[in-house]
Amino acid sequence: MRAPRVLALDIGGTKLAAGLVDATGRVRSFLVAPTPAADGPEPVLDVLFALGRKAVADAGVDWPEVAAVGIGCGGPLDADRGVLLSPPHLPGWVDVPVTTLAATAFGRPVALDNDGTAAAEAEHRFGAGAGTAQMVYLTLSTGVGGGVVLNGEVYRGATGNGAELGHVVVDWRGRACRGCGGRGCLEAYVSGTSIAERAREALDDGSSLSTVESLTAAEVAAHASAGDPLAARVWRETADALGAGLTSIVNVLEPELVVLGGGVTRSGDALIAPARAAVHASAMTPGGRSVRVERAALGDQVGVVGAATVAMRRFFPEGVV
Repeated sequence: MRAPRVLALDIGGTKLAAGLVDATGRVRSFLVAPTPAADGPEPVLDVLFALGRKAVADAGVDWPEVAAVGIGCGGPLDADRGVLLSPPHLPGWVDVPVTTLAATAFGRPVALDNDGTAAAEAEHRFGAGAGTAQMVYLTLSTGVGGGVVLNGEVYRGATGNGAELGHVVVDWRGRACRGCGGRGCLEAYVSGTSIAERAREALDDGSSLSTVESLTAAEVAAHASAGDPLAARVWRETADALGAGLTSIVNVLEPELVVLGGGVTRSGDALIAPARAAVHASAMTPGGRSVRVERAALGDQVGVVGAATVAMRRFFPEGVV
């Protein structure tokens, strides 16, 4: 008997990722490509499956050694049936039987789960949350996803689409949320998309951001760090919104640990430190004082490790093939 090696596929709104992951969470190959989302499901899956084949080749592994395929994608989805129901970051994807299509493409069993839930499971098993019983994970990226671990088990909700932490409301009369259509969601303030959008809306000729050709959350963070007043104001609002959202989450769940991942967290303590301080100052005691707020350990590869973890749990709970 041997430990499984899993082909892991991560379907994002702006990028696709693939990697070969072993049973210890080690990523043996890792590839990314832009998501041609406007073209619909078939072209995207063609790119994704080609990326998966290349990931296996780059890892130097023969196909018989690949035991299964794991897929992570934003919901809503039906994990049991392996169907993407209508992910808002993938317009036109309605009832896409992604596990059936992947099983046909690769000739392997395939497991699907929400990407935020999968990432939470990966950080709990292999990353910053190892050894904790109560953990919350948020990914701050194009959108905001999340996952929750309670008593050592990943929480999925009644239909498998729970822990949509990006849609915790921080201002009920606030900005429209592109993800769910509601108002004032955490995602409408702290996703990379919304940070850049709010900066563009506030832009004036006196800001150094006015010279930036393609405005992104990373640019806003960099210009805020350099002292630009407009960028600093947008960044303070981002940190305040994150702190408010985390405070509500901590009050409800009282986790030992909150893990923050995704591209927006590359700014490090410029975002995480004020959000942590807000939680410690505002969340109910004693949990609010004791909770740790840390950056994810698995970095940009958390999506593929999460997708692999889903397949390992589903098909190889004992860790062997």
